[in-house]
Amino acid sequence: MFEGNQELSNFLGWVSIACWLVVYSPQILENYRQQSGEGLSVSFIAIWLIGDLCNLSGAVMANLIPTIIILGAYYSICDVILLVQIYYYRWRKTSRTARLLLSDESGDTAAYDEASPLLPGDGRAEVPARKSMSKDTLKFVAALLFVFAVGVAAWAVDRHVHRDAPRSKPEEVIEWRSQVLGWISAALFLGARVPQIVKNLSTRCEGLSPFLFVYSISGNTTYFLSILAASLNMKHLAANAPWIAGSALTVFLDLFVLYQFFHYRQEDNKRAEALAEE
Repeated sequence: MFEGNQELSNFLGWVSIACWLVVYSPQILENYRQQSGEGLSVSFIAIWLIGDLCNLSGAVMANLIPTIIILGAYYSICDVILLVQIYYYRWRKTSRTARLLLSDESGDTAAYDEASPLLPGDGRAEVPARKSMSKDTLKFVAALLFVFAVGVAAWAVDRHVHRDAPRSKPEEVIEWRSQVLGWISAALFLGARVPQIVKNLSTRCEGLSPFLFVYSISGNTTYFLSILAASLNMKHLAANAPWIAGSALTVFLDLFVLYQFFHYRQEDNKRAEALAEE
């Protein structure tokens, strides 16, 4: 039986933390750049928030180390920021639309007759800009390498700090309350992806940052691998089963979201090429 490699587990754990620290940043910046949060499903973020709150509650109840509790609070705050962005930009759009409608009541619409085009321009379809798939892939790889480098640096610092004080593995206890919260949060994280996947069918992933899911996949993969690297003992696996299952299964749904993104990007590029040839 594989007794585990604590050093490898620590290494993967620090890389996972580095990924999770930046997982929300791309989408928050994308929402700011677009001045809209409509690329996100409200249900996706709301369910994610409930899952993070369950994780945070379980960490507090189990008296886990302060780092885990702080990270849980940080994730919850980021979820709230995304929800605030969505509703703030909706409110701004509604207010702007209302002002435009009031200003148009003076009869500006009379300036248009039946021969006027419904859309501005010369009546020809606008050719969408072709988006580079290779450029996106390069950005993903560069961003991931940077985040991984930060994780490796954090691991190296942690190893240096504790070089003279080897850490023993904590005694794991299967406590029913934390287990229940763990399974609830795992189900919530899985279920949260469904409304986002459904929303992508209509929005074609517009306004959605793929980096959110790239970092989520990386963070979840290194997270459950760090658990497995620590030990394959049945008691260890049973104690961590909710987090292993939640992280591993979520990766597959996030991969499907990335597939949607690249599929729609490829379709848009083909359409742009077809229109450019007309």
